[in-house]
Amino acid sequence: MATVTGMYDQGDSPSAPMDALPAGKYIAAIVASENKPTKDSQGSYLELTWEILDGPVKGRKVWSRLNLQNKSAQAVQIARSEFAAIRQATGVMQPKDSQELHNLPILISVKCKKRADTGDIANEIKGYERKGTGSAP
Repeated sequence: MATVTGMYDQGDSPSAPMDALPAGKYIAAIVASENKPTKDSQGSYLELTWEILDGPVKGRKVWSRLNLQNKSAQAVQIARSEFAAIRQATGVMQPKDSQELHNLPILISVKCKKRADTGDIANEIKGYERKGTGSAP
């Protein structure tokens, strides 16, 4: 149980549900990162939280998950390729800690896909480029 007295105002408006971001390219930066275990506890993934830095959706967040330790060799290879693209785009080629990648603006390509479990539209990051190499909305 947590005490919440004094942490809200009776006049606060409820937040509106957020739709997925429109597909496109956005200037974004990693603002948080964490290693998490996979559902089956047989591996782990690096979860990256990205914040959009510019434009009409400034401040919105999207996430990517890199299966850097997984029983599927294909999942690991995909994650390593994606991580190489992130490192190249940020210019941090040999980070010792994921925090070294934080707050470095790059251009991300966001796609929309239908979630298999709910049918909702969700975002997926499908590309990473050094800032200034493409066009953002």
